Amino acid sequence: MEDCKENNCIIDITDITKTYRLGKIEVRALRGIDLKIRKGEFISIMGPSGSGKSTLMNIIGCLDTPDGGSYFLDNTDVSQLKDSNLADIRNKKIGFVFQTFNLLSRSNTISNIELPLIYSKRGSEKTRKAKIYESLKAVGLIGWEKHKPSELSGGQRQRVAIARALVNDPAIILADEPTGNLDSVTGEEIMSIFQNLNRNGKTILLVTHELDIARHTNRIIYLRDGLISNEESIENPINADQMLATMPKLEDKVSKSI
Repeated sequence: MEDCKENNCIIDITDITKTYRLGKIEVRALRGIDLKIRKGEFISIMGPSGSGKSTLMNIIGCLDTPDGGSYFLDNTDVSQLKDSNLADIRNKKIGFVFQTFNLLSRSNTISNIELPLIYSKRGSEKTRKAKIYESLKAVGLIGWEKHKPSELSGGQRQRVAIARALVNDPAIILADEPTGNLDSVTGEEIMSIFQNLNRNGKTILLVTHELDIARHTNRIIYLRDGLISNEESIENPINADQMLATMPKLEDKVSKSI
């Protein structure tokens, strides 16, 4: 851990392995992953189907445990923790953003964002309201508090999901294909939110199959056959705000086609 402490790491993974058994068939999803991520980094993970991306993210997110190796999250060895302890770590230290949003369809924006606060049972009602407001403001959703998911656009639903991930002030945000179901302009708006959160100190890991999206981050980790095949540092990441300034809005495209 000395090297990682010196480099201010929040994630320190060493020789992580994971094998799934499907009847008599063994699938070696991870074959020995070494990965160090510093606090405040913005990293993307890429790789073909079956490369181990989902397995690695599940382990980083404490949704699964490795067969071998070590995993320190914010200086805590989580690789051997029991399910109840993993659940506590997930709720306090990790915010999740999914491609399919995973919102409760019958609940409004505030109720969806509040869920992690309810599970953690921390803070007074006044404190909860303040945290919800801060999260709403961070993703530009002030004024949409009472709307249900069916009354929101895809981009707005993803903003709700990001706000929910933020509300417990996690040490790290994991985003799995967060722009996968969105058009290019809305996807760029979501990347603008992530870049702003990163500028404000959040550590963000993003899984994507789109290289253009990955180039919004500072480092790309390439996986293949359960191993890291390559890493690429991005000296000048794509600036989402600058991209948005050059992109026609969806309503402009519609008006021109009429």
